[in-house]
Amino acid sequence: MRFRSAILGIVAGFVLASAAPAQDGYPTRPVTLVHGFAAGGNADVIARIVAEGLAQRLGKPVIVESRPGAGGTIASDHVAKATPDATTLIMLTGGHSTAGALYRSLPFKPVDDFQMISTVIFFPLVIAVKADHRFRSLADLIAEAKHKPETITYSSVGIGTTQHLAGELLSSMAGIRMVHVPYRGGGGPINDLLGGQIDVVIDTLTVTAPQLAAGSIRGLAVTSATPWFSQPDLPPVAATVPSYEVTSWLGLATTKGVPEPIVARLNREVRAVLDTPQVRERLRAMGNEVRGSSPEDMRDMVASEITRWKGVIATAKIPQP
Repeated sequence: MRFRSAILGIVAGFVLASAAPAQDGYPTRPVTLVHGFAAGGNADVIARIVAEGLAQRLGKPVIVESRPGAGGTIASDHVAKATPDATTLIMLTGGHSTAGALYRSLPFKPVDDFQMISTVIFFPLVIAVKADHRFRSLADLIAEAKHKPETITYSSVGIGTTQHLAGELLSSMAGIRMVHVPYRGGGGPINDLLGGQIDVVIDTLTVTAPQLAAGSIRGLAVTSATPWFSQPDLPPVAATVPSYEVTSWLGLATTKGVPEPIVARLNREVRAVLDTPQVRERLRAMGNEVRGSSPEDMRDMVASEITRWKGVIATAKIPQP
């Protein structure tokens, strides 16, 4: 009898252990993963990769939803005001920090109105032109921009995004004036670059790397402080404009007020997805450094990025809408 009780106890222990991850009852319905940019862009591509892995681990569909506009702040505002049950998540980008630094007022608090979950990737931007463009180097671009101010156009994925401020920082540090052309993300900037509507694209490796490999665009520089592992032949901007450096990131967050056990579970599941060899390889193949984090570390990173960009904006005298 004692032996039978012991066996039953062991079996019960296994049942409880296997059921532990589901004890919080989350999620009871499909999860929506929002991002603030057009389909086909960096945020959209990465969100879909993460959503696929997360759906498998949560046992419910994770639906990616694009809410483009205003440099991602429309999507951020939507999630900040959502019900705090973690069925609405957001793939934040580095633009979340730059918007928090640039705009005089936003309808949400970039740090305090969100529950951070985990960072996902870190990456630089690429400054590129059409393959047959007259600019052969970043020095060529700067020389013409000094000779003909406000005649060279460059793209971003919205006012207040990292791409926008990267261009403004380059203009400030190089002593030039270019014309900013904002898009909603996606393939718009590359399509217009290839069509000759804009001169320069400043965008992520997810967007630019396929075109670089195809030879349809020419990379002038990468915004990391040193050459990036996936594009070793691209010189850093700092080789032409000393001390220039811009790196960006993507990370998962949800609405403030989500219960801690759900936050902890989401953090575990996201980091498990990122540790999957297939996912890690897909993300690295796009030129990304894969790096998960604790919710606390992501929150500190976002706050410090806002502070850093505020300093850049003040030094460069970038207008604040």
